[in-house]
Amino acid sequence: MQEVMKQSGVAFGTSGARGLVTAMTDRVCYVYARSFIRYCETSYKCEHTIAIAGDLRPSTERILKALVKAGEDSSWKVVYCGRIPSPAIALYGIDKALPTIMVTGSHIPADRNGIKFNHPQGEITKADEQGIVSQSVDFDESIFDSKGMLKNAPALPTVEAEAEENYVKRYPEFFGSKALSGLTIGVYQHSAVGRDIVVKVLESLGATVKPFARSETFIPVDTEAIRKEDEELARDFAHKDFVDAIFSTDGDSDRPLLADDVGMWLRGDVLGILAAQALHIKRIATPVSCNTSLEKSNSFEKICRTRIGSPYVIAGMESLVDSADKSVSVAGYEANGGFLLQTDLTREFVERDCHGNETRATRTLKALPTRDALLPMLAVMVRVREERMCVVDLLKKLPKRFTLSDRLKEFPTDISKAKLAEIREQKLGKKFFGSLTAKPSRFKPKDGSTPAPFHGEIFSIDETDGYRMEFDSGDIVHLRPSGNAPEFRCYVETDDKARSAELLAGCMKIMEGWR
Repeated sequence: MQEVMKQSGVAFGTSGARGLVTAMTDRVCYVYARSFIRYCETSYKCEHTIAIAGDLRPSTERILKALVKAGEDSSWKVVYCGRIPSPAIALYGIDKALPTIMVTGSHIPADRNGIKFNHPQGEITKADEQGIVSQSVDFDESIFDSKGMLKNAPALPTVEAEAEENYVKRYPEFFGSKALSGLTIGVYQHSAVGRDIVVKVLESLGATVKPFARSETFIPVDTEAIRKEDEELARDFAHKDFVDAIFSTDGDSDRPLLADDVGMWLRGDVLGILAAQALHIKRIATPVSCNTSLEKSNSFEKICRTRIGSPYVIAGMESLVDSADKSVSVAGYEANGGFLLQTDLTREFVERDCHGNETRATRTLKALPTRDALLPMLAVMVRVREERMCVVDLLKKLPKRFTLSDRLKEFPTDISKAKLAEIREQKLGKKFFGSLTAKPSRFKPKDGSTPAPFHGEIFSIDETDGYRMEFDSGDIVHLRPSGNAPEFRCYVETDDKARSAELLAGCMKIMEGWR
């Protein structure tokens, strides 16, 4: 396995193994799957059955067929669940106690793809990753041609619909069939694998749904770096057609995009706070890059800040579980908005029939410790309906902290790591970003001379993941190499939206000079 990783350059990132489609040959994907299956055989008690699914990017079908071949050659049964969201295949595996694989590149462009692994209890951890890459696999090289492609790729099995069906009914069974009655919700479908499932779920909750902008060409929608055209599209749709909100997701539908009634997309980390409040979560795990309104809201009894990536959030959630009190709810979320539910949720609901008679029902939402796009958006809109308010009203209740992020594309990871090491070792944070974060003096020297350049002082540094600097003005600048692609990311946070935009633009200009 390690030899294949070295030769191909396809390695584990923060969300599974990813790489260029040209590097992810059938042979590479086959060896990854064989190694995962072999690891599961020795590390988890499960049937010799594996379930697979995929997103809608062009290379996904070919990779799925390579996984089928890997299962067959491992003497395992392969269940094909079709093109469904990542959380749907993960939920199926947890319910059936089966390992699962999702073929997806998530939000990255179509020239790349990825493989996401789940063991029988949920998403793999960093320890599982090490177990997978330490495997050795024997196979017949003659099944591949000189380019690493299968000479005789198998057909995909008949789709098993149960995985999609269970995911769709999960939400009305918890929230109730009238939870969104009276609301009108737009669904920006683009090329998300869950675009039709989102519509089904919303309709099953009583909402009026208006789908738009369906695309047969793959569109790389990144919920952490929303494209200008997607911002304009949502605003135009909300202006022309009345809606209470707009739903969308990334490519594999595990990361949400929620817009208010005027088409303004919410930041994922802000959505995470609102969702956790709506679900009455007591303890939260979230990466260090997420908005600090979480702490300032005083809504949660315990908060664990982690490295960026769902495996780290999962580890953080596990550390927050109260084994002596199962009523203590634990969840996590990421800056991309993906919401992870570590513990079961139980709530009492009051239902009224057409005659005004009330009945009380207790419903349970089973834990799903992997990124889910639907739960946070649904939770917020259920609260909006129950409290007869707008999404904007919920936002106004949060402390005024504004996060923004962007990234340098095609920036080699080794160069970004070297730059961070230089900043750390030579203490260059103030030199590069101090003037951007400073609050300049309003007083001019009495002699009429030009005031000296004012630099902000670094108040604290956090190296949990990357290099995060908090300045005495309260501004935050956080630099980090991406774990999924050759990108150098920058996150900023201030107490003013325009100020955050100005700070991010200044930071990106400085970083662009590092090329």
